[in-house]
Amino acid sequence: MSNRTIFQFFHWYYSPEGNLWNHGRDEAGRLASLGVTDVWLPPAYKSAEGVDEPGYAVYDLYDLGEFDQKGTVRTRFGTKAEYLGCIAAFHEHHMNVLADIVLNHRMGGDEKEQVTVKNVNEENRTEMISDAHTIDAYTRFTFPGRKKKYSDFIWNWHCFTGTSENGSIAVILNEYGNGGWEDVLGKEFGNYDYLMGNDVEFRNPYVREELKRWGVWYVQTTGIDGFRLDAVKHINPGFFPEWLQYLKAHFQKDFFCIGEYWKSDVQMLLNYIDATGGMIRLFDVPLHFNFYDASTKGENYDLRTIFDNTLIKERPDLAISFVDNHDTQPLQSLQSTVDFWFKPLAYALILLREQGIPCVFYPAVYEARYAGPGGNEEAYIELNKVAALEKMMVVRKDLAYGMQRDFFDHPNTIGWTREGTDEKPGGGCAVLLSNGGEGSKNMLVGERHAGKTFVDCCGGRPEKITLNEKGEGTFFVNAGSAAVWVPG
Repeated sequence: MSNRTIFQFFHWYYSPEGNLWNHGRDEAGRLASLGVTDVWLPPAYKSAEGVDEPGYAVYDLYDLGEFDQKGTVRTRFGTKAEYLGCIAAFHEHHMNVLADIVLNHRMGGDEKEQVTVKNVNEENRTEMISDAHTIDAYTRFTFPGRKKKYSDFIWNWHCFTGTSENGSIAVILNEYGNGGWEDVLGKEFGNYDYLMGNDVEFRNPYVREELKRWGVWYVQTTGIDGFRLDAVKHINPGFFPEWLQYLKAHFQKDFFCIGEYWKSDVQMLLNYIDATGGMIRLFDVPLHFNFYDASTKGENYDLRTIFDNTLIKERPDLAISFVDNHDTQPLQSLQSTVDFWFKPLAYALILLREQGIPCVFYPAVYEARYAGPGGNEEAYIELNKVAALEKMMVVRKDLAYGMQRDFFDHPNTIGWTREGTDEKPGGGCAVLLSNGGEGSKNMLVGERHAGKTFVDCCGGRPEKITLNEKGEGTFFVNAGSAAVWVPG
């Protein structure tokens, strides 16, 4: 079986001109040649902000760029026909497509309703700071541009647990929660059910049934193969297993599923895995923060501890590793961009080891350039390609198989080897990383490589290393860099 590699084919500030779906269609062959097996596409449905936001401010889940709503027919990324064409192109190149599923909230309601609410303390949302009172809120969604095509379900205040009143969070006194939030695992702010907009009420059985119907429609319409689930820590952990089981029963197949639980404490991720019966893989957010920390501390970071407090270490079977994503890039509220010098090391750590499934971020291959703070077009943010990343991706595809031997025996120079397998002829590699000065290490690759010559495919080192009769040799790495040695 070949190694699995996910590619996040967008970033937050990708151009609003509507060409992403066509771009994906055109790049399918290239990504397949790099060993990408799964492509994660951004939200494809109409945003409350039209083309000015990348789809997380959800308005209409059924509008994939088909109806004139919120000032546009297409979404930020293109039309429905272009979206379906993009998916078809990835399928033609034998890649799976993961859809970004945002079910936590709705924004941009069509009509106001009289809604009874109580305001809550922002720092402790279980504490009510007002008596019950009535507000006019945009909680009624009729989707007039769609005219009930695909679904005649009308969202109203019974479908939401909370909303925002003049910037203040208010819990809605509906019949399902008796004025209380849903039970979620995280206890930040007392209860972290509410994130933004109109918070969806999953205790409402009509809401759950509508979302199941939509899920069936979406899979049938698009042919997607799996899901990236947004903001799962803000949703009762019982919902998604129920939703996924419904889809599995309907289509008689399992769907590859990744959840975004944004927390650097690995125990919280493990709690969510337990609560959802291991049905949902999770992004290894703690590992990302280890990368971020290591990139800022330089040689003062002990590389031997890089996997401490991570999902890769605790549950590698359910870990999706990544270096950066759309939430961590500059100007985002969760900005924690890994320093550029460390990115090759971080990508080597997620691409060339046995544990976890790696996810590569769009700018690392295609670059990104966008306006700076406040939309200042004279102070652009630039995210550059990561040196040798494409070569590492090909090594993952072709060579990074078999027994893994770790040489994590120095705070600034660590390495590992992959022996290769009979099923992957010519496989095997040796990886050496340094966050300090130039380094070297004697490492065993395996007897199958006895007498073979290895070269650094990243191009940093000129040596040709001939392994001894045991299949071991001394490998080198430049200061603050990664060297990936492969049979030459």
